[in-house]
Amino acid sequence: MSLSERAAKAAKIAAEPQLYKVCEGCDSIVTKRVVTCPSCNGYRFLEDSNVVIEQARILGSREQRSVVTEDLL
Repeated sequence: MSLSERAAKAAKIAAEPQLYKVCEGCDSIVTKRVVTCPSCNGYRFLEDSNVVIEQARILGSREQRSVVTEDLL
């Protein structure tokens, strides 16, 4: 995913932070309905909207550093 795509996705998340939460294990942003993080299998999340917005800004401003499923195929 390009940096501009990441920034656009981050802007969408920041516009509706109440729909998301941040994994305490790996700092990934996931939807509220997720029970375990798909990246690290963590189950502890921060649901504060301010935290979600700040994490979206961080992730949207840099290249991807985490390994995702597509990388393993």
